[in-house]
Amino acid sequence: MKNKLFAGSFLIGHAFIFSVVLSAVGLATSQDVRAAQSDGAPLRVAIVGLEHGHVDGFLHALPAHKEVELVGIADADPALWKKYGSKFSLPDTLFYKSMANMIERCHPQAILVYTPVSEHRHAIEIAAQYGLPVMVEKPLTISLDDALAIRNVARDHHIPVLVNYETTWYASNRAAYDEARNGDLGAIRRVVVHDGHQGPKEIGVPPEFLNWLIDPAQNGAGALYDFGCYGVDLMTWLMHGEAPLTVTAVTTHDKPEIYPRVDDDATIVLTYPHAQAVIQASWNWPFSRKDMEVYGAKGYAITVGADQMRIRHEHDTEERSITVSPLGQTQDNSLDYLAAVLNGKIAPKGDLSALDTNVIVMQILDAARESARTGRTVRLAKLPD
Repeated sequence: MKNKLFAGSFLIGHAFIFSVVLSAVGLATSQDVRAAQSDGAPLRVAIVGLEHGHVDGFLHALPAHKEVELVGIADADPALWKKYGSKFSLPDTLFYKSMANMIERCHPQAILVYTPVSEHRHAIEIAAQYGLPVMVEKPLTISLDDALAIRNVARDHHIPVLVNYETTWYASNRAAYDEARNGDLGAIRRVVVHDGHQGPKEIGVPPEFLNWLIDPAQNGAGALYDFGCYGVDLMTWLMHGEAPLTVTAVTTHDKPEIYPRVDDDATIVLTYPHAQAVIQASWNWPFSRKDMEVYGAKGYAITVGADQMRIRHEHDTEERSITVSPLGQTQDNSLDYLAAVLNGKIAPKGDLSALDTNVIVMQILDAARESARTGRTVRLAKLPD
C-alpha cells in the first residue's frame, strides 16, 4: 500500500516525539476553536490529499464559506499542487509534501482528508497525535480492522472523527427519517436504496481519482464500497445504530474491459429481526441517482433527489409528492456541520457522519465484501465496545 502523501512525516509509533512537538507548537484544542469562533475568527482547516475528486467541489464552494479559512494542503505530488493551485488561484505557500510538517507550520484546527480510502487510517492517526479533529470522505476506511483502530485512536486522543457523505445533506433523507421516527410510517419493514452513476471512467473523473477507485487495495472494492456505503450509512441511521443480523452481497463485472479488478455493480441485502434492506450500488446506471424508499407497516416515503419526496400514509387514497423543507444551517453542508461539532453545538453521535454509525457501516461493508467473495451469507457478531 502506498503512502506517498506522508513522505517525511514522523513514525506514528514514536508517540513521545509528538508529545514534545505538541507542547512546543501549542496546537488548537476544542476549547480554542470555540473561543476563536465566538470572536468571529474563521475556522482554520487544512486539506490532506488531493487524489479524491471531491476536493474539487470543496475548493469550488470554499469562497462562499467565509467562516472557514484554508491554511494548508498536504500532498506529495507537485503535479497536483500545480493543477489545483492554477484552477483555484491558490498560493504556492499553501502546499506541503508532509502532513506533519504542514500541521506544525500552519496550525490548523481541523483536517479534511481527500486521500484514497486506504490512507484514511494513517491520516487520522497522525492528526490524532496533534489533537486535531478529522473529517474524511466516505466511507470511513477500507476494513473493519481499520475502523476499530480509528475508533480506538479517536477515543485515546479525544478527537471527533467524522465522515462526509453527499446524501447526509439531502433534506429529503432527513424528511424520510422524520416520517419513520414520528411513527407516520409505522415500524420500518423494508428499505431500498439506489446509488451510483454510469461509472467513474464514463463520467470522466480525473486520472488520479480513477487510479485508486479501480484498485481494490486502495478502495476496498469497486461500486460495492464506492456507492454501497451510502445505503449502508442511511440504513444504520434509520435503525438507530442497530447492526443487521446477516449480510448477503452479490457483485458483478459487467464491464471487465474497463474495471478488471473491481466490481462495477453490487447488491447488498441486510436482514434485521423485523426489517430488511436492499442496497443497490452501481457504476452501470444509465444516469446518476441517489434515492431511497422507506416502507413501514402504515405507509411509505420515497426520496426523489435532494429535496423531493413521495409519501403515502395508511388512510391516504393516493400518493402525494412534496417539496421538503430545507435543513438547518448546521445540517445542510459538511463545513457548517464540522464547525457546529467543534463549537459544541452538535454532539456527533448516532447521526450519518458520526464515528459510531460509521464503524457499523464498515462492519457491514467488510461483511458484504466477504459475502460477495465466498457466495455465502455472513452473520454479524457483536462488535467489541
